[in-house]
Amino acid sequence: MSQEGIFLDSSPADQLQSDVKEKRGRSRLGVIVTGVLGGSLVALYAVAAPFVTPALRKVCLPFVPATTAQVENVLGVLRARSGTLVDIGSGDGRIVIAAAKHGFQASGFELNPWLVWYSRYKALREGVHRSTSFHISDLWKVSFAQYSNVVIFGVPQMMDQLEIKLASELPSTAKVVACRFPFPTWVPENTAGEGIDTVWVYDAKAFKSHLQHGMTRKTTPEHEDTPESHT
Repeated sequence: MSQEGIFLDSSPADQLQSDVKEKRGRSRLGVIVTGVLGGSLVALYAVAAPFVTPALRKVCLPFVPATTAQVENVLGVLRARSGTLVDIGSGDGRIVIAAAKHGFQASGFELNPWLVWYSRYKALREGVHRSTSFHISDLWKVSFAQYSNVVIFGVPQMMDQLEIKLASELPSTAKVVACRFPFPTWVPENTAGEGIDTVWVYDAKAFKSHLQHGMTRKTTPEHEDTPESHT
């Protein structure tokens, strides 16, 4: 057989082999692209979920960083205080870290794990990691009985429930500092700042007495029915 005949006979086989290689290449490329896209979506979800999930809760405590003025106001109203301090919804840890620098043994509770890890890194970088602690936890599942100073950046929808929780858990020597929004029924003993930087200071002895008085009124009827006497 001539060389031309051999070339003609082998061309279809070579073409078929080339097509198979091309399809395999495309398939491999498709798998790689799918894997990259899938991995990117998983990574995006892992990062975004802790920020989005709280917004889906019945009572949302969004992450809004404290301003410099708010931090200064919090430290200002607590300047005569010492001991333990907790920031409820500690975000990026700036209140906890600032309090630790002023001598408090400070803790933060935050539902977003990314913010907690960042807070721990920041505390280590700022040199206050020994006097700070950050916890991934829902505030409604934590007892604050061990803290003598409480800071909360709350929202109106949660403040009435938080009143009851704190009044039942905190010692009578505790102070509570509310930022951005005051508590609905407690009477503050002091305020500092103005506008969004306002902070309200509450004395535990006063609001615990208020709670006990309210419970007494609920359990004791205002008018007791006396049986009528018959002669």
